[in-house]
Amino acid sequence: MNLWQSTATACALAFGLAAPLAAQDEIGPAEKDELTLGFIKLTDMAPLAIAYEKGFFEDEGLYVTLEAQANWKVLLDRVISGELDGAHMLAGQPIGASLGIGTQADIITAFSMDLNGNAITVANEVWAAMKPHLELDDAGKPVHPISASALKPALEQYRQGGKSLNMGMVFPVSSHNYELRYWLAAGGIHPGYYAPHKGDNSGQLQAEVLLSVTPPPQMPATLEAGTIAGYSVGEPWNQQAVLKKIGVPVITNHDIWPYNPEKVFGVNKAWAEQHPNTHLRLVKALLRAAHWLDEGDNANREEAVEILSQPYYVGADKQVIAASMTGSFEYEPGDVRPAPDFNVFFRHDATYPYYSDAVWFMTQMRRWGQIAEAQSDDWYLEQAKRIYRPDIYTRAARALIAEGKLGADDFPGLDERDGFRPVASDFIDGTTFDGRQPNDYIDQFAIGLTGDTRL
Repeated sequence: MNLWQSTATACALAFGLAAPLAAQDEIGPAEKDELTLGFIKLTDMAPLAIAYEKGFFEDEGLYVTLEAQANWKVLLDRVISGELDGAHMLAGQPIGASLGIGTQADIITAFSMDLNGNAITVANEVWAAMKPHLELDDAGKPVHPISASALKPALEQYRQGGKSLNMGMVFPVSSHNYELRYWLAAGGIHPGYYAPHKGDNSGQLQAEVLLSVTPPPQMPATLEAGTIAGYSVGEPWNQQAVLKKIGVPVITNHDIWPYNPEKVFGVNKAWAEQHPNTHLRLVKALLRAAHWLDEGDNANREEAVEILSQPYYVGADKQVIAASMTGSFEYEPGDVRPAPDFNVFFRHDATYPYYSDAVWFMTQMRRWGQIAEAQSDDWYLEQAKRIYRPDIYTRAARALIAEGKLGADDFPGLDERDGFRPVASDFIDGTTFDGRQPNDYIDQFAIGLTGDTRL
């Protein structure tokens, strides 16, 4: 909140103009006030860092320790075990865990941490094979978005050399995995299937490009070593490849699906039931942090970059973090393009845990075999409702409005939301997604499991 807002709120209180907290908006004291929250060293952990640095956690009576985790599996395991009270998570992690993909646990989310924020980067030699097949603009620069069909010449070169083309993604249920698969399949390249019911969790059955897990901070070094020929990851690790001149980002996930959901704040369901006030207060603090990050057309982003560059948060050079956080994105060295919404933390209802977001992730799990059998549309909605919790979000938002910390206009239509985004038809492959009809969406794909197909 800026000085003007603070003064205005104080005046309103003094003259009795601010509405008192309604009974339903009141949140009791935290059941647990000393908390440890986990994160991975990525730019989109920013709401946690800002809530800590700006005192939003303390305003809620919470005394938080933030701990960087080695990888997504360790992070999830520690939330399940109770070593972490909650964490910055891949949007697919609460879903995957609740469905028993990889592990079995009831994880819920009441807060979406951001939209967009990822890109796909390829090694220089792969880019060299792709570039002659790209459309160029009048300035001689590639026209974006770039189709994965341009990757086929490089794929053929690898085949002729008796090698496979390997690419990294961060976790089997990550948006990065599904976005990379989506991009490849849209370009006519098969990224492979999972078959857990057959004991095959490689995700490489019938694959033309082999995808495997690489922790985000290790991706540039793994690319430089030649172990992988490209990767899908969040920032700052795509821009790091540009800075080191070892690779070229070819597409952002905003170009695959504009304003796609990315990370969430996840907690163990049993923990949330034991600490409902603590959970609500965490969501309140994170909402204020997300608002601060997008406030004034990203006016606070330079300060956010300074904070995130500290070694205990992301620990990358300020130049690298700023490359995507402050309104632009660099592809080839010198090819800097406007990207004001590369990272979105609050605008466009970025923080709201939409059921339809959960449904989209499940459609991709089904498409690539992680969900082995066809399910009804009602099944998808039932799973979404037990994992994504807009009811908790709405109560936290109402409390902030009642307290005057955020305004009702910050949450337009809050009480009218039904948990579904509008029907989307701006995917790179031209498909149409209606979260209420997931099977119709799945059946549009030329590559992937459809209908009753089973491996």
